[in-house]
Amino acid sequence: MATILLKGEPIGVGGRFPRPGDIAHSFMLVNTDLKDVSLSQYAGKRKIIAVVPSLDAAIGLTIARRLNNMADQFQNTITIIVSVDTPYAQARIVAVEEFRNIVTLSTLRGRDFHKDYGVMITDYPLSGLMATAIVVMDENDVVLHSELVAELTSEPNYQAIIDTLTTPQQ
Repeated sequence: MATILLKGEPIGVGGRFPRPGDIAHSFMLVNTDLKDVSLSQYAGKRKIIAVVPSLDAAIGLTIARRLNNMADQFQNTITIIVSVDTPYAQARIVAVEEFRNIVTLSTLRGRDFHKDYGVMITDYPLSGLMATAIVVMDENDVVLHSELVAELTSEPNYQAIIDTLTTPQQ
């Protein structure tokens, strides 16, 4: 089990967080049209998966805005924001924010994601939410970069994402 911080206080996070070199675990999440979406639907594309506690939380919205603005600089790459928000809430936020370069997916029917991706907050009162994290994958779902953000309300290292996707892979 990992530990992150919430305003300096430790909170537990369960599951196994993916590390560079791992093959990413498959998932089945829900899009804003209430359709199931699997990782395999993005086969052949590089993936940036940003996990946020909620798109309605300041940190989730900040990360989504930043990644939406960055997304068009990466060729053959899909940017996915995963949260526990309902698909209806995600659709509302996408419309209000006019997000065009990101996909939002909900764990509504995909609660295994929390554990499989090592982002499951286990401590009360936030149990059920997910820790803030980034996982960058290649076209074959090999993890190239991952970051479990140390402070729940902090942003990830965006430069590491850029460097990962703009540096030729060995």
